[in-house]
Amino acid sequence: MWTVEIVVSVLAVSAFAGLLAGLLGIGGGLILVPIVLWVLHLQGVDSPYAQHIAVGTSFLVMVCTSFSSARAQHKKGAVRWDIVRRIVPGLLIGVAVGSLLARWIPSRHLQLVFIVFAAVAGVQTLLQLKPKAARQLPGPAGISGAGGVIGLLSSWIGIGGGTLSMPFMLYCNVPVREVVGTSAALGWPIAVTGAVTYLVAGWSTPDLPDGMLGFTYPLLAALMAVGTVTMAPQGVKLSHKLPPERLKQLLGILLLILSANMLYRWLGL
Repeated sequence: MWTVEIVVSVLAVSAFAGLLAGLLGIGGGLILVPIVLWVLHLQGVDSPYAQHIAVGTSFLVMVCTSFSSARAQHKKGAVRWDIVRRIVPGLLIGVAVGSLLARWIPSRHLQLVFIVFAAVAGVQTLLQLKPKAARQLPGPAGISGAGGVIGLLSSWIGIGGGTLSMPFMLYCNVPVREVVGTSAALGWPIAVTGAVTYLVAGWSTPDLPDGMLGFTYPLLAALMAVGTVTMAPQGVKLSHKLPPERLKQLLGILLLILSANMLYRWLGL
């Protein structure tokens, strides 16, 4: 059941996710996944595949959001396409394998992975913990392996990979603005692969809630995409004008709040 309050709330929070996606080079999945779970809860959807639907829908939204962010970053000359070309093959394999395996992972286990990851990412962002910079990117095997790990974890958490690829690139001494721009570009192939594989993985699953297409919720994804695509380019503009430290701290606090709220629900308190 859709109400005006739900629609307005989804648009508002999705717009915020889009702003952060453009500003910090993240896909917004750490915010989008809890939104989907919240909407399913409000609509009385009780499914053992709720987390799978949330992750798949998050990827579907990020297909639009990451494309908008990547396009805006490209116009600013902030995307290292040489890195994108080298890391994408490993990313796609990792996302595809992880998404297909997710069907056999219980929803509560996926939720726990998300909760732990969001909490760790929140602490890292809030405290601005950065790995010591190395001199350069690894060779083809190393960067493909890193892409595979990033893609696998992204497929289970429902993120565009920015939260994982950014520390990796910073460690390899890539300039910060190029890290943000390149991370935005990497989010699109992850989102497309994740959306397709979650749709396929859930296609023949029986007793899915009405309105689902595989493990995706297209109507909700379309509504959320309106907010994210509208604000993602604005976030990119801000990323080239304002120092992001304060906003990164706010993102860290938000991630901790989201993980705590999901942990509360996960424990059934």
